[in-house]
Amino acid sequence: MSEPGPDPSPVTDPATQRARSFGSVADVYERARPGYPDEALDWLLPPGARRVLDLGAGTGKLTRSLLTRGLDVVAVEPSAGMRAQFARVLPGVEVLDGTGESVPLPDGSVDAVLMAQAWHWVDPDTASPEVARVLRPGGRLGLLWNVRDAGVDWIAHLDRLLPGPGEEQLGSLAPRVGPPFGPVERYDVRWSDPVTVESLLDLTRSRSWVIALDDGRREEVLADVRAQALARLEATGSLTLEYVTRCSRATLPA
Repeated sequence: MSEPGPDPSPVTDPATQRARSFGSVADVYERARPGYPDEALDWLLPPGARRVLDLGAGTGKLTRSLLTRGLDVVAVEPSAGMRAQFARVLPGVEVLDGTGESVPLPDGSVDAVLMAQAWHWVDPDTASPEVARVLRPGGRLGLLWNVRDAGVDWIAHLDRLLPGPGEEQLGSLAPRVGPPFGPVERYDVRWSDPVTVESLLDLTRSRSWVIALDDGRREEVLADVRAQALARLEATGSLTLEYVTRCSRATLPA
C-alpha cells in the first residue's frame, strides 16, 4: 500500500484546520485513543439494527465495537491519513472518503448512523438532512464523545495543564441536530481506562490543538503532562483515566 499524501484542500479556518489535522498523527491516534463502552452502544443503537454507518470513523475505534456485535458496518472518513490507518488495522472493512455534509451512500441504505468524537466538526444544518437521507425511515443518529471526568481531582489538575479548546467538550453536552430528526435524548456512561505515562503522552499528542502547536510549545505541554503523570504514579502506584461517555440520540420519523 502506498503512503497517503497530505489531506487535500488547504484551508485557513482554524476549526477546519484542526478537524483535518488528525491524519498527520493517525498512528498515534490509533495507539492512544480509547474505545467506547458497550453500555453506550446498547443505548445508541436502535432495536433490530443491521447495517450501520460509522461516520467520521477515524482509525476505526468505534467500528471495531460495532463489528463485534455482528453488524454490517460501512465507515466514512474525510482524512486520507486516517483512512490509511483504518485499512491497516481493519483490512477488508469498507471505508469511504466523505464527510457529515456529503455521505457517499445511497438513500435509505442504513439503519443507524453513529458518529464518535466528531459531530462538533460538522455543520449540523447541512449534516442533519444529509444523515437523514441515508437512513431508513425510523432510523437513528447516535453521537458519542469520551470526555475525561474533571470531577476527579488529578484529572481536573491535568485538564488545567492542557488549556486547549478541548474539542471533545464542544457540543457534547447538548449537540444540535436539525430537522427532520425528532428531539435529542442524552445519556452518560462512566467508566475507567488504565493508562501508562507513555500512553497518556500519546493521548495528549493526538489532540487537535496539540498537533497545531509549534514544536517548542508542544514539548512544554508534554513535559507538564509527564510530570503530572509521574507524580500521580508515585503517589498511587497506578494511572487510571476516568471517563464520561456523553451519548445523544435522535430518531428519524418513520
